[in-house]
Amino acid sequence: MNRDSNIYTITYASVMVVAVAVLLAFTAQSLRSFQKKNEDNDKRRQILRSINVVATDAETEAKYNELIKESFVVNAKGQKIDGNAFTINASKMKSDNSFPVYVATVGGATKYIVAMHGAGLWGPIWGYISFDEDKNTVFGSDFSHQGETPGLGAEIATPKFAGRFTGKHVFKNNAFRSISIVKPGNAVSDGDYVDGISGGTITSKGVDRMIRDSLEGYIEFLNAK
Repeated sequence: MNRDSNIYTITYASVMVVAVAVLLAFTAQSLRSFQKKNEDNDKRRQILRSINVVATDAETEAKYNELIKESFVVNAKGQKIDGNAFTINASKMKSDNSFPVYVATVGGATKYIVAMHGAGLWGPIWGYISFDEDKNTVFGSDFSHQGETPGLGAEIATPKFAGRFTGKHVFKNNAFRSISIVKPGNAVSDGDYVDGISGGTITSKGVDRMIRDSLEGYIEFLNAK
């Protein structure tokens, strides 16, 4: 074949494109198991941080298995249903009527961990919040995001912000109130609240909505004593 011909050029380019595509597909498939393991471990670390436990990559799985004694799925009526809590897609909890619950033992005390998912300024935000045995008092929390602004909205992922929720309550006088995120210096009269992120108003409002909307699916479970 004439290497200077258009046919040769097109054929060569087509073969190279196919070869590279096959190579990339093979590489992606080969790495998928490692990616899945990393994703699962990252999720375990987030759950652990919600009970105020920070674990290294190497110790995450063992620490998770040590502290998380049980996990299950409930519906909006608070009833246990079939399902694997760990594989629940938090963004579809309401539409699927499937809400994951993790039960941890910390210092001999039972903690209940529930999942949250919402929208920030630039993309999805999510997290976990843990409660004492009364299913009302916050023991710890953890928040993550996909693309909030560094130094502003991204501050929701810091221990400083998460620490503001400890000791807060989601029920007042047996009524669900959630935990409000307010502009620093402001307050609410009908429930507990924390200061939002200065300069991160939209992200803070997103966290406020996320907590309220996510926990609404858990009300009956949290109410059951």
